[in-house]
Amino acid sequence: MAVIEWEKKKTVAVVNMCNGANKQNLEFVKQMNKCFDAVLEDKEICSIVLTSTDEKNFSQGIDLEWLGQKMNDRDFDVVKSFMHGINGIFKRILLLPVPVIAAINGHAFGNGAMLACSCDFRFMKQDRGFFCFPEVNISIPFLPGMIEFVRKAIPEYQFNAMLLSGKRVGAKELEDTHVIVKACENQEQLLNDAVEFAKTFTKKRGIFGELKKRMYKNIIRVMETEDVEKIESLNLFIEE
Repeated sequence: MAVIEWEKKKTVAVVNMCNGANKQNLEFVKQMNKCFDAVLEDKEICSIVLTSTDEKNFSQGIDLEWLGQKMNDRDFDVVKSFMHGINGIFKRILLLPVPVIAAINGHAFGNGAMLACSCDFRFMKQDRGFFCFPEVNISIPFLPGMIEFVRKAIPEYQFNAMLLSGKRVGAKELEDTHVIVKACENQEQLLNDAVEFAKTFTKKRGIFGELKKRMYKNIIRVMETEDVEKIESLNLFIEE
């Protein structure tokens, strides 16, 4: 069964996460990269919409059961490979030479919310789903690069409150603070609005990619230095 699939809608690639809660593990990373490779091979694609086929979830973030088992087994090379890999997905989205629009159709928790924040624009369904960073409740701190790229998507005051409280917010609140472009009434409207918005982008990949590279260079620097240090030292959890 595929974890990630995509379909073409004229100049738009709709990338579907199709594994229920879409929890992120090493297979998720591999299939997402494979999907992006395939999308970019099609030179007619000018934009990407990233969404989920599940009725309740966009992505519930890291597969903690899988990760915990790898830690218990002391399979640290796999843990590091995953952490570098998922960070690579965030970095890749930041630098893709086409706009990436998240169509958040349900719960986006932890790394699922970060996945949406790495995108250039966001839409969200308002009749079901919350957006939150529960890391403060499960003693998993953000990597430094995560803090940097979430700041591009969420106003500082709001990010501060969400980061330190772990509170859940809905589509209307995110629309009011311009975290999302639009709070959509239902699943059908969400996908339609996101795809129609994506179709408005017909820029050349070269200029779009260069603009993103220059705009996000400081974020990428942190991801390639401070994040690497944290991952290699397995400084990923707070035990006290």
